[in-house]
Amino acid sequence: MEARINYIGTSVGSKLVKHINGASKAIADSSLPAATLELVKIRASQINGCAYCLDMHTKDAAQAGETPLRLNLVAAWREATVFTAAERAALELTEQGTRLADASTGVPDEVWANAAEHYDEEQLAALISMIALINAYNRLNVITQLPAGDYHPGQWS
Repeated sequence: MEARINYIGTSVGSKLVKHINGASKAIADSSLPAATLELVKIRASQINGCAYCLDMHTKDAAQAGETPLRLNLVAAWREATVFTAAERAALELTEQGTRLADASTGVPDEVWANAAEHYDEEQLAALISMIALINAYNRLNVITQLPAGDYHPGQWS
């Protein structure tokens, strides 16, 4: 399988990805735990069916020390006992923020309140920014059918 287009090989695509990567770096430099950021990227990518992002973020998370058990249970986080209350709040916010079209009122107040119980304003800003960014990446990769399986941890560092 080949991608429909070499998106980052275009002038527009390379400029956009440069800016998105800069935004991603700002989020990574926040006080939001790196493990939480990876869980968010993985869960949104599962929902959106982005194989490339799943390949990338599961490998990066494993390289950073995430356990296979937790990686395998992200899709079933509600029933899994391996996630903290804060991580569960982040995963719920991720799902609601990714599935905006499924709810006419957007993210429910109780989901936001739960996240706000576990994260301060800076961390919430990082969390919602990562949800938005990973959804953008997912859409770019799904639309272009970027194939998965060949990513190596740190490849884009």
